[in-house]
Amino acid sequence: MINKIDEKGLLLRIFIPTSALSLTYLFFGQFCKIPHILLFCILGTFILVPIELGMILSASRNEYGAYSLKSAFVEQNKLPLWKTLLIALVCFGIAGLLSAFAAPVENQVFYALRASLLNKLPIGYDWTNYEYLKTFSKPILILTCVYYSIFNVLIGPITEELFFRGYLTSHYEKQNSFTPIFIVILFSLYHFWLPFNNIFRILAFAPAAYASYKKKNFYISILFHCFCNLFSVIGFVAAILD
Repeated sequence: MINKIDEKGLLLRIFIPTSALSLTYLFFGQFCKIPHILLFCILGTFILVPIELGMILSASRNEYGAYSLKSAFVEQNKLPLWKTLLIALVCFGIAGLLSAFAAPVENQVFYALRASLLNKLPIGYDWTNYEYLKTFSKPILILTCVYYSIFNVLIGPITEELFFRGYLTSHYEKQNSFTPIFIVILFSLYHFWLPFNNIFRILAFAPAAYASYKKKNFYISILFHCFCNLFSVIGFVAAILD
């Protein structure tokens, strides 16, 4: 039997893990001797991922009698691989258009606020400061690129999709057409470490989340999320290893 989650339970499950990660990152980042983006990925691997997967495992234990990821696969339907890939690519294309037209506008709107916040923090918290990143040794930069690629393209998005589009979406007590969009909004807001891209993130993820919900197949959103992060990783690696 599925244990439904109310609004309070939903908020606690989402914002306690990200608060733990963000506060830990903020603390250790003050003394960081490695690229902050590498520090974040390491902390994400050992804080955020275990907590989110742990909640799925615990739910599966309560609902099915054994630790597994089964609670993330409630009422999921199979789709042909080509159809899953096609829908994910269409959603990726929409996100690409939004990154070209919507993201720059949002960045401009929040530019002053973002700059003011970053000016109060050590320089490493600005992941787009590539000149600072290039002050690290080549081996450290290669390690950063490798770890960031693995975490951001595979570990992070797969875990988040299992948690948000799989477990939370299926267990939320209010099931209607707005449910996947509501979860997307909370998913965007939970990115405390990237607080100035919420409008773009919501608009970009909404189509994939909605398609996954209607088709009952969150492999669509997993592929979409991995594609998006792969695109950003390629840009990052090209910028600091040129």
